[in-house]
Amino acid sequence: MTASELRLLATFVAGQSVDVAEAPPGVAAHTNGRVIYVSAGRSVVEWRREMLVQSALLGAGSLNPRLVKALRIRPSVARRYLALEGSRVLAALTDTLPLAAGLSSGLTVSTTSAEESLKMARSRGKVADPPDWFGVIRPSQLLSSAAPSAGTRPRDTELSVKFASGDTPDDDEDETPRESKILKLFQTPLGPQGISDFLRKLLGGSGSTGPSAAGAELPVRSVRRARAAGAHARPLPTRIHFAGTTNPAAAVGVGGALYPEWDVHGNRYRPQWCRVVDFPLTMSADISAADVPHDDVLRQRLSRIGLGPKVLRARPDGDELDVEALIDLVVDLRSGYSPPEHVYSERRKLARNLGVLILVDASGSATDTDPNGLAVHDHQRRAAATLAATLEDLGDRVAVYAFRSDGRHAVQLPAIKPFERRLGALERARLNQLQPSSYTRLGAAIRGAGEILKTQAGTPNRLLLVLSDGFPYDHGYEGRYAEADARKSLEELRSDGVACLCLSIGAATATDELERVFGSAGYACGATLAELSPRMDELFLSSLRELAAPIPLRG
Repeated sequence: MTASELRLLATFVAGQSVDVAEAPPGVAAHTNGRVIYVSAGRSVVEWRREMLVQSALLGAGSLNPRLVKALRIRPSVARRYLALEGSRVLAALTDTLPLAAGLSSGLTVSTTSAEESLKMARSRGKVADPPDWFGVIRPSQLLSSAAPSAGTRPRDTELSVKFASGDTPDDDEDETPRESKILKLFQTPLGPQGISDFLRKLLGGSGSTGPSAAGAELPVRSVRRARAAGAHARPLPTRIHFAGTTNPAAAVGVGGALYPEWDVHGNRYRPQWCRVVDFPLTMSADISAADVPHDDVLRQRLSRIGLGPKVLRARPDGDELDVEALIDLVVDLRSGYSPPEHVYSERRKLARNLGVLILVDASGSATDTDPNGLAVHDHQRRAAATLAATLEDLGDRVAVYAFRSDGRHAVQLPAIKPFERRLGALERARLNQLQPSSYTRLGAAIRGAGEILKTQAGTPNRLLLVLSDGFPYDHGYEGRYAEADARKSLEELRSDGVACLCLSIGAATATDELERVFGSAGYACGATLAELSPRMDELFLSSLRELAAPIPLRG
């Protein structure tokens, strides 16, 4: 079986266009959704086995991003899932491909669906190890090659930041070969004119002078982009494009500030590593859908927060007698004066003076849904609206920003409600229409939002309230590296006197994962905001009390 036959068979089994390539030596068989990599130095028969398993997983939907997300940074769960799901999809393939019958013999099928395989893989039940020719599952490559946005594209009136491929950190694990010319031939629309035009372009001839459907597949000024450059390649300069505005500088709040990023592997900072751009969200909004869910329990709990309760002396009425005022009154009366009888003391919480910036996760990971079908993003938007309205009614200064990213040079903080504006119908409608997209470079977003909070809140007491699923992920930003950077950014803010509270609402993130990301900062998770409302005063106060003892930065 030749390489082209392997590709055609893989495309047939996967139900989509895929290529087959040889992986680097020592790398197990795997796929990134576009290319199936087979082990180096093995026979064609072994290649065919590895290819069939990986392409069958693609064809059965077993590597759907919704399922693969549950395998991130869980290699043992991913291996158990591969053993269960690989056996299931090979057995199902025997009906349409007799070649798979010999491969599935001897394999035990114990599940009936990918969801059941995932549930069993995450349980404590015993699962046999998969054969070596099953290969491995690499969630990071599958997720990075999928469409980054599960929501809608931002409108032209929003700030659009686009960068050349040279700005994206190289992924050493993802080495995609050149596109198969044979596969391209099969993708070209059939017909004499289409085939002749394609062959003429493929062999170096001139383009067709007449209209042709194949011309749409191969534009005259098309650009080929490689995912990885050579060892001596010169990096491309960063190109920034602002759409929907004639004055980019006026649309960008801080002009794209540069922030460091913590490299846990090198135990050092990467200076000026991330560009964070905050800008006003100017998308059109339907103010008819600007209602805010009210939470009486939340309001009652938050109204109890007083950062510095004071005792007011010499009041006409109050909680108890003011002994000093009473003595002064007696002295004045004995001296012939007749002062007002202000001899009570009253306790009031007058030193609240709090500024809160609510940072809403607007990345693509927030599209995950709960058992009721409601997306995490919807939970976060509703929680942000309720929290902002309640805090503002209590007299606090409140701002609402969203965050998302597409590489370290494009971390965006769209301002839904800045500090100087009230939470009006327009701001509420913009929050309701906010759609998730792109990725989650959480550390850079926290540093950018913290700087806005420190410079614009105008209050001595400041709190950053992060609403996120707690899963940082971006180009070259995942796993232990991303968790350590997010944790470090929170430590930096708290050492600067900014309280931090992180809430995960509607997400299925495990508690140990939240602890790795948020560290010792205050955090809580719940299915809804109403579930957290009864203890919201505890969460606020525990975060704010830490301001008295800033945490020193640790390497």
